[in-house]
Amino acid sequence: MKKMLMPVGRRLAAGVALALLGIVIGGCDLIDKVRSPTTPSPTTPTAPAPDAPIQYAALGASDANGVGASVTCPPLVACDNGTGYVPTLARQLRGSRAVTVTNLGIPAAVLSPAIETIALQHGRDVTGNFIEREMPFVPSNSTLVTISGGANDINAVGDAMLQGAAGADVAGYIEAQTRAFGADYDRLVRGVRSRAPGAFIIILNVPNLAAMPFATRYPLEHRRVLQSIAVAFSREANRQAAGGIVVLDLMCDPAMYSAANFASDGFHPNDAGYSHIATRLAAVVNGASSSAAASCGPMTAVPAR
Repeated sequence: MKKMLMPVGRRLAAGVALALLGIVIGGCDLIDKVRSPTTPSPTTPTAPAPDAPIQYAALGASDANGVGASVTCPPLVACDNGTGYVPTLARQLRGSRAVTVTNLGIPAAVLSPAIETIALQHGRDVTGNFIEREMPFVPSNSTLVTISGGANDINAVGDAMLQGAAGADVAGYIEAQTRAFGADYDRLVRGVRSRAPGAFIIILNVPNLAAMPFATRYPLEHRRVLQSIAVAFSREANRQAAGGIVVLDLMCDPAMYSAANFASDGFHPNDAGYSHIATRLAAVVNGASSSAAASCGPMTAVPAR
């Protein structure tokens, strides 16, 4: 994850505002068109055996480093005492086995080169993307990989739209960006599988940013746009389940919208929020089932007109 969006008032041009006012918030149905799932591996890896040592690689942005927690980890450091979800998960798993951590998270990173380009074109600070700066460094002996991405991407696309990138076709722009995001998610997962064919992969889909505490300061029209992008991007992450990937559903998790689980910026989790995510991940690693809901209340948290 990344720092909050800059104040939007000075950037909401009149023409863009009219376009946003005219958006049809069918975000839940926007990208339910023909999409091909990632092709399943012939032998999709399962969770590590209960007594097997774990080689854990984490792909993410500032959430992987625990920004917002009381003990934040520097990038590319295992940081055993951190209170973000990556070191917390490792400590929970070490109760029954040895765990080695490779934390590839880079604060302010986005998932793909395409969204990195959009972000830079519209004045948003990014530090790279998962495909080029994280995936190539997944250790080949990894037995567990988590991928948490999409929040910075949603904000980047939202920024671009505020600056007129969508023109008058807001829904069409979101659909095009969602298709590109989904194709890049496929590319990322294929790359991870190629790098570490024996890894059990868990994807964390993205919550509805429009329902998170930081978004309350934004105009209703912009929150509707964020919601539409978030729901569509989350469904692209969910689609990976068809290829044998386990998806941890943050979109439909009520805890991901409770102010008690957020740092003061209202965007990054705090210790309690990260602990919640780590506990859910540990349950999956230890054999619990996990799947993403097709619909839930948080998907429509911001009411349509």
